[in-house]
Order: sequence, then structure tokens, then C-alpha cells
Amino acid sequence: MRRKIAIALAFAGSLPTPLPLTWLHKFYLGQYLWGIVYLVLAPTLLPKVACCLEGLWYLTQSDEVFSTRFPQAGALLSSSSTSEALAETANSQAKAEAAQQIAAALREIDQLRKDGLITEYEFEQKRRKLLEGV
Repeated sequence: MRRKIAIALAFAGSLPTPLPLTWLHKFYLGQYLWGIVYLVLAPTLLPKVACCLEGLWYLTQSDEVFSTRFPQAGALLSSSSTSEALAETANSQAKAEAAQQIAAALREIDQLRKDGLITEYEFEQKRRKLLEGV
């Protein structure tokens, strides 16, 4: 989605408009210095040509390559991307903790089996029950 917005803004900057829009996609991508340069050079045709070429360049990239190359895309417009990243980090941490707890429980029941406190059949039942929750 962010790549599509950057493409639209880049092509909008290449259109002949009374107000220069050539800087919009640069600010959207978090490249503020380039945005200022495009704004200063707006009376010339150079930023319009550059916008058209950059729009084509963004079209040829995959979403993964684009997000790797422009990690700050859209950060100026929404703080939801920050909250989404924080939620994703918290979710991955919760999954990692759950996996560690399951691994510890598996080691514990394996030790009980080795000590002869539970049978092989009981071990297998408990192991399957733990792994079904994953």
C-alpha cells in the first residue's frame, strides 16, 4: 500500500499543475532534504522528469524491496505504522515466550519419563497435548 501511494505521489509530481507537487513523494518517503531540493528546483522541469522516472522505478520494485529501501515511507502521515510495529513486536515476543514455556514443559516431562515416574505412553500423550496447543 505504501508503495502505491509513493507511486501515485511521484506521478502526481510529474503532472503540470499550478502548484508544484514534485516534493510530495520525497516527504512521504522520509527524504526531507531531497523534498526541499525538489521544491527549490520546482520552477525548472528537472524535478518533474525525476518524478516520472522515480514513479516508474517504484513500479518495478516489489513491496519487500520497496519497504527495505524506504522504511520510513508514510511515517510522516500516520503514527499507526508505529503502533502496528509495536503490536507486532509484542505479538512476536508473546509467541517466543509461549514457545519457551512449551519447550520447558517438554523437557520436564521428558525428565519424568527418564526417571521412570511416567510411562512412555503417558509421555507421548502429554507431549501431543502440549504440541497441539501450538
